Amino acid sequence: MKNIERRDFLTQLGAGATGLAMANFVQSSSNSLGVSQANAANNESQTRTFSTERDDGRFVDTAGYLQSTLKNMRPKLAFDPKMKIEDFPNWKNAVREKLIELLCFPEGIPEQPAPQKIWSKPRQGYQLQKWEAYPEPFSVVPFYILIPDGVSQQSPAPTVMCFPGSTSSKESLAGEVELDTGKLSTWKHFKTNQQALYFVQKGFISVAIENPATGELTSDQVSRSSMSNAALWMGRNYLGISVFQKTRILEWLKDQAWVDSTRIATCGHSLGSNPADILGVLYPDAINAVIHNDFVCNWIERTICANFHPPGGSHHTVPGLFQWFDHTDIEAALAPCPLLFTEGGRTMQIDKIRQAYNLNNSAEKIEVHYYAKYATPDLRPYEDKEIPEGVSNEEYFKYVNVDVPNHRFRPERVIPWLAKQFDVK
Repeated sequence: MKNIERRDFLTQLGAGATGLAMANFVQSSSNSLGVSQANAANNESQTRTFSTERDDGRFVDTAGYLQSTLKNMRPKLAFDPKMKIEDFPNWKNAVREKLIELLCFPEGIPEQPAPQKIWSKPRQGYQLQKWEAYPEPFSVVPFYILIPDGVSQQSPAPTVMCFPGSTSSKESLAGEVELDTGKLSTWKHFKTNQQALYFVQKGFISVAIENPATGELTSDQVSRSSMSNAALWMGRNYLGISVFQKTRILEWLKDQAWVDSTRIATCGHSLGSNPADILGVLYPDAINAVIHNDFVCNWIERTICANFHPPGGSHHTVPGLFQWFDHTDIEAALAPCPLLFTEGGRTMQIDKIRQAYNLNNSAEKIEVHYYAKYATPDLRPYEDKEIPEGVSNEEYFKYVNVDVPNHRFRPERVIPWLAKQFDVK
């Protein structure tokens, strides 16, 4: 299986785009944030804010000076709604190139074996297959493929790569018993979380891939947080490892004759939503739709309003990201790929992404649904207000229209939308 080195990837994308874009697209931060696991952030109430009595506005407090620096930071590749359409491709390529650099994909690795099928079991209306991928030396990534009956090289099917929330397993995506307990998941949203099962029942091939250090990829010796910290010392990061593993599976998947390579989607819930977006940016010719099953917001804005407490743990850390863009900019770079958001967010941030689609004359290709609690504008009284600094986690979610207990995969939104995009009857 051919390996993509970072240098080769940049060459394929157009290596000169960053320099061109840097000159034209230095913008002020739009300050918005996409959270991966809504209930995993710090719940400690924040009541104090950073202040200084110095006439020069400087801080002796190191955290205070960094907070002020972040508030005034101008991400170099933030999306500019006033951008001209002829500049959009260069900006999009620049975002793609910088993502490859920030995600720290491994370089110089030898060619790795192609994925191997481990077993196949019949299920009602489909085959459940277990496969292994070998993305880089020493690494094995088990995953499931659910293939509807009747799919073959002569009759290929549309395909969805399914990525779960924070600690959910590939078994939960497929509606199978957990490997460690031999029983179905007890999570209250387990039934709606079965992404891969819902898709295969509709006629899609579905591929269930776990997040690193979760499910079968969990270590009994070290926590995900400790592993992520060690990876940072190695010059790697959790998101980059997650995305790279999925790129290797995608590279193989799109070349299989039983896959309709013109109809491949990514679908991520919570922690899996960021990789779903990023694959769409890295592979605009291979990914034909993206489903972001989480809310739309901005890591910079949330870090500021939480008094310089970045949300989540070290598995969310991508060194240098804020210097270049925020996640809403990554999502803007998806345009004009069909894009679905299922849990709303702060409308001003959603509108920024819509502007990228409007610029590409593809307004109809982005669809947004809010939580039922915030379904209509009259139910969203805080979204046009500036989020104060030092708010608690609970207060923050009111401003960004998030109903935490109801954070789940939404098949009632997702399945009909993708069936329409891919003309699946």
